[in-house]
Amino acid sequence: MDKYPKYRKNGIIERIVEPERQIMFRIAWVDDHGQVQVNKGYRIQFNSALGPYKGGIRFHPSVYGGIIKFLGFEQIFKNSLTGLPIGGGKGGSDFDPKGKSDNEIMRFCQAFMSELYRHIGPTTDVPAGDIGVGAREIGYMYGQYKRLTGSFDGVLTGKKIPWGGSLGRTQATGYGAVYFAQNMLEGRGDSLEGKICAVSGAGNVAIYTIEKLYLLGAKPVTCSDSRGMIYHEKGIDVATLKQLKEIESASLSKYTHQHPDAKYISVADYPAGRNHVWSVPCQAAFPSATQNELNGDDAETLLNNGCICISEGANMPSTPEAVEKILKAKIAYGPGKAANAGGVATSQLEMAQNSSMQQWTFEEVDGKLFNIMRNIYTNASETAKEFGQPDNLVFGANIAGFRKVADAMIDQGVM
Repeated sequence: MDKYPKYRKNGIIERIVEPERQIMFRIAWVDDHGQVQVNKGYRIQFNSALGPYKGGIRFHPSVYGGIIKFLGFEQIFKNSLTGLPIGGGKGGSDFDPKGKSDNEIMRFCQAFMSELYRHIGPTTDVPAGDIGVGAREIGYMYGQYKRLTGSFDGVLTGKKIPWGGSLGRTQATGYGAVYFAQNMLEGRGDSLEGKICAVSGAGNVAIYTIEKLYLLGAKPVTCSDSRGMIYHEKGIDVATLKQLKEIESASLSKYTHQHPDAKYISVADYPAGRNHVWSVPCQAAFPSATQNELNGDDAETLLNNGCICISEGANMPSTPEAVEKILKAKIAYGPGKAANAGGVATSQLEMAQNSSMQQWTFEEVDGKLFNIMRNIYTNASETAKEFGQPDNLVFGANIAGFRKVADAMIDQGVM
């Protein structure tokens, strides 16, 4: 703000912290027992200076307006860093998909879209998936959107391949976080080759982080879900993990049935106030589950155990205390808005394919993803150096993402 007074003169801070639009609505639906259920729905369209609003929809009982707002604010700068023409937004509901039948999930998604459809469009707002919203949920919502509008367009991303999805989208966030880690380490004359890695989570981000780590010569030894974690010293078996989570939707506790040499630790046995995933000695860590999963004590344990690289696959998974300790240690640290931007970047690539009625090969998409992640790293790194904080990619990513949005807001006038 001191270096560029134009941001104060144009009231950018006062404007950028207020969403352009906040939508809250009731979702009434009928469960399998004929009972009417009611949930709350949200869509926060935060900033459209760079393009249509873009950001995921989250279905989880923890969802409320504040979570959607902070995720939407963070999304503005993440999307800016991709270099692609997308603004920032976020949405969701306090609906819990766990334990629901396919028919219940379908009815809920249809009820949710019956309100949301009037606020979104391929050049207005293009939601994607997030926690609790995968290809199944996207399919049900897209079907309802199509029914209500009579239009087959690229209004949602994360669709299945036969009807507008992009090859590589499922892998994108995990692959991108690993590409970002590789860029950070190469910037320090190192690489992921031979590194022991700790990964949290067992969803798309974690699974494909683990897969790409193997492809780059690293060895991921952990994964986790809401009930517990697996520590497999020989390395996590990707095929088993995919079978349990993508096909069976089963607990990770079943992993040891096929791999008796692996250890399963339940959440009840974690150290008090800690996430046990971060107690496993490693050189690189990939928080890939949810926000605030890595606290100050976890960060201290990681650093004491020799961790030299952290790349965030989840949105804001490290608490402020953890971030402070990580930055003080001056290790390679990729904040979520930079390190996990591969997912939303590939969503925009899906939008581009939809608008041109094409489908690119996996290799084309992965090549574009690789270049996008390299460019994000370079932009954040060079910006950090410009402002006298080399290697502080939190600082660099924040400023780089902010400047692009702020300049666009100034160009477009007071609105």
